[in-house]
Amino acid sequence: MENQSYEVKMNGNGIHEKNALIGVNGKGLNGNGNHHKAVKGIVCPAKQKSCRQRWNIRPSEMSINTLNPIRAIVDGMKLTPNPEKPMIALSIGDPTVFGNLPTDDKVHQAMKNAIDSHKYNGYAPSVGYQKSREVVANFYSCPEAPLEAEDVLLTSGCSQAIDLAITVLCNYGDNILVPCPGFSLYKTLAVSLGIQVKLYNLLPEKSWEIDLQHMESLIDDRTTCLIVNNPSNPCGSVYSKEHLQNILSVASKHCVPILADEIYGDMVFQGCTYQSTASLSSDVPILACGGLAKRWLVPGWRLGWILIHDRNQIFGKEIRRGLVKLSQRILGACTIVQGAIESILNDTPQEFYHRTISFLESNSKICFSELSTVPGLTPVMPSGAMYLMVGIEMEHFPEFQNDVQFTERLVTEQSVFCLPATAFEYPNYFRVVVTVPEEMMVEACTRIREFCQRHYRTCSQDSNELDQ
Repeated sequence: MENQSYEVKMNGNGIHEKNALIGVNGKGLNGNGNHHKAVKGIVCPAKQKSCRQRWNIRPSEMSINTLNPIRAIVDGMKLTPNPEKPMIALSIGDPTVFGNLPTDDKVHQAMKNAIDSHKYNGYAPSVGYQKSREVVANFYSCPEAPLEAEDVLLTSGCSQAIDLAITVLCNYGDNILVPCPGFSLYKTLAVSLGIQVKLYNLLPEKSWEIDLQHMESLIDDRTTCLIVNNPSNPCGSVYSKEHLQNILSVASKHCVPILADEIYGDMVFQGCTYQSTASLSSDVPILACGGLAKRWLVPGWRLGWILIHDRNQIFGKEIRRGLVKLSQRILGACTIVQGAIESILNDTPQEFYHRTISFLESNSKICFSELSTVPGLTPVMPSGAMYLMVGIEMEHFPEFQNDVQFTERLVTEQSVFCLPATAFEYPNYFRVVVTVPEEMMVEACTRIREFCQRHYRTCSQDSNELDQ
């Protein structure tokens, strides 16, 4: 029988379409034995390297679809500080910026020892050194949620951990549930992969607890992941045991796995108790993401992890294999930090953790107390992490259409930069980072008060001005 050739067409989206039939010998050859393909109507032998007549380099669909909401908002703002006042940036979630929150000496020494050993200059397995995984497993294992080395993947920061977790659980066209307000990276990663983001509401009047009824209403057959961020960025909330159990009940009812973003785990203020989501789960499989960045105050060291909690084998071998394969795309986390991780986790003194938390709590109380008496502002006292959210009663600031304009003018007049909460999908709030030195926190609150006093208008004032 005569062989039939085939051609491969590329449409505008770069999708391949097969036409005709492959020859019965399975080689897809034409009569003279050469492969042929059609590109833009031109048939070229496969031996030819290229049929292009001109340059036509286009960015990938994934790169086009990748957008960081924070950068999109901030880059569009007109940020010209008042030259008579030094800039106070309360917008950056990096505790090292001002130098007032150094990591512990033992953490530094652990890194020095790892370097001096000359043992960690080569490649490690993409999932991390076995010994380092064992150390992390032992540190976070508890009777309610036991862990072994095989349950741990080391990653390049918590951001990569979140990336791997979303990517392994979701396909194009699936959807994930994301807190609102919430960390912008979730949406950045999901949308770039063609995954729909459904925002579930947090309730400021309940210290940013999840609106469980609203969250549950968003679940459908294509929901493949529920993201729970506790303690929270940008809210600084810490969920109670009861609230976490209610979240787990919804996930269990609808058979939706949880991605637990716990990068701020154990960073809770006095009187609050942190409990990992996995320690309360009896059946819901959980990928818990964490890292060194915040609790140990070394975000630039880029060591994170995924803890696989799957006691009922719902994830099974497939999800684990998928995570391993995905980790092989960039060959894993920094080897030197992996070499230091045992000493970092086991030798850091409790006083270091206590000192850090005490400072963050003190600054949070200063900010909350000062801004609570400012007309037109409604701060929400946090219970952990390093952030505080402040509501803006926009009706009393008629000069500004939204939180972006409000915070933009705050920079212009007072040289204080707070991140508008539109960047977290939550307009008419702004986020304050409480890691700055105490005297800077006090000065920033004083300037915010001056700004609000200048622009605040009562309803009667608005009416009188309109009448005039």
